[in-house]
Amino acid sequence: MIRLRPSAERGVTQVDWLDSRHTFSFNRYIDPAWTSFQSLRVINEDWIAPGGRFDWHPHRDMEILTWILSGALEHEDSTGARGVLRPGDLQKMSAGTGIFHSEANASKTEPLHLLQIWIYPSQRGLQPHYVEKHFPLEERRNRLRLLASPGGRDGSLPIHQAAELWNAMLEEGAGVEHALAAGRHAWLQVASGEVDLNGTTLHAGDGAAVSAEPVLRISARRASEVLLFDLA
Repeated sequence: MIRLRPSAERGVTQVDWLDSRHTFSFNRYIDPAWTSFQSLRVINEDWIAPGGRFDWHPHRDMEILTWILSGALEHEDSTGARGVLRPGDLQKMSAGTGIFHSEANASKTEPLHLLQIWIYPSQRGLQPHYVEKHFPLEERRNRLRLLASPGGRDGSLPIHQAAELWNAMLEEGAGVEHALAAGRHAWLQVASGEVDLNGTTLHAGDGAAVSAEPVLRISARRASEVLLFDLA
């Protein structure tokens, strides 16, 4: 079963420096039909204007992943971590007992485009932790590359949940497959392009909740980037 979440139906937050789209209920945007999916709580697609900034703010008991699509993100947090992330970089914060951080567009001239993802942790009260890693394009071109998983399998970033995050950069006409174990679910998020998922067409910004599908077949109608979540 595939349930489509069209891009145009997502929630919207717009201020002078931020244009954000919310796949699930977030902040003042409430959609009872789309509050979360399994352990996946937030997928926000953010466009941040040059010099735009999220000032210091707290999080607690959440696994927070940020995937850079274009531009450069300047990050600083209360664990002492700081740096600049660019396309192909994934950062993970385990908020645990509490973490403060700030995020900003590191450029004064170019916009920043990213996906911020929140996943419920398997337990509360964890020690706050930050880690980041670059995943080269060669590892993601026309194949699924594991970005995050329990225990950090195959060089992915470790997360405290029975969830996996995969990424693929697909050329036009290319395809990938992912086997879904019995009782598992999936979410496909299209970051760019246009793909077919088991016969259902998704465009940039669209998402799809998947259950009771033993194999996911993803084919690109044109050059596309997708993120695939494998969820308990």
